[in-house]
Amino acid sequence: MFRLLKGFTKESTWLSLSHCGSSQFSYVPQHDPAAETDVSKLREFLLCSKKLLVITGAGISTESGIPDYRSEGVGLYARSNARPILYQDFLRNDFKRNRYWARNYVGWPRFSSVQPNAVHQKLAEWEQKGQLHWLVTQNVDALHSKAGTKRLTELHGCTHRVECLHCKQLTSRHKLQERIEQLNPQLHMQVENIGPDGDVLLKEDHITGFQMPSCERCEGLLKPQVVFFGDSVPQATVAFVYDKVIESDALLVLGSSLYVYSAYRILLRARQQKLPIAIITIGKTRADSIADVKISAKCSEVLKKLDM
Repeated sequence: MFRLLKGFTKESTWLSLSHCGSSQFSYVPQHDPAAETDVSKLREFLLCSKKLLVITGAGISTESGIPDYRSEGVGLYARSNARPILYQDFLRNDFKRNRYWARNYVGWPRFSSVQPNAVHQKLAEWEQKGQLHWLVTQNVDALHSKAGTKRLTELHGCTHRVECLHCKQLTSRHKLQERIEQLNPQLHMQVENIGPDGDVLLKEDHITGFQMPSCERCEGLLKPQVVFFGDSVPQATVAFVYDKVIESDALLVLGSSLYVYSAYRILLRARQQKLPIAIITIGKTRADSIADVKISAKCSEVLKKLDM
């Protein structure tokens, strides 16, 4: 069974369910269930907190069918030689920038329709109950917002917003999709894979002729309002998150290896502030040595066992 994307012919473009996060393929790596003793430690950790700071990573969105980059066996790096575009390439290389937008255009209908899972919903519930002081996410998929979380910082931005690199005007990614479709009505491309940030892998010769609109206000270059690899998180965002660390009394990490320094340094700041730290993610993380509680298990399963 295959899903046909809008604007593509049945003969030319196929998106297999194995790349759609269907039940036939899981982006959650193999794991053992959490030990009850570890769950009890985590429950005690949370009950002692009055101002909990939470950091989430791609590991929670894999449960919604969005792959991550680094998970063993199922992450993009394990399944493909593809690598995300670098910020400098996006700015300076016309072909790579056009290729990025073509891939993003094809993948957007499915990526933008992904829904929050039990982890996103539980965190939104904690916020409503006053059990969550602030949430910082590394993810750019807007699933926390869809779940209803308000006390939220999107550390790396969000793919649902597009900015002009010249005049800084922000527009909706959905609106941009309509503009791209108008310029590329006969676009026919074969889908080979789904990427963590909503793009797909396309053959190079299929990108020829793709037209990307410019800013409606100043005709400047358009870019998703996300932090690309090789770019830096805005200093104002970093300062804001550090303030939240100071305000908080405990830090919980969900679904992140903390491999990216922009998130790892938050853990370092929390340790400087002598905050207790708990980490739930499958596999090793960069901060295991400074965590007070570490559980290598599926986030939704652990949160369900907490019954909080």
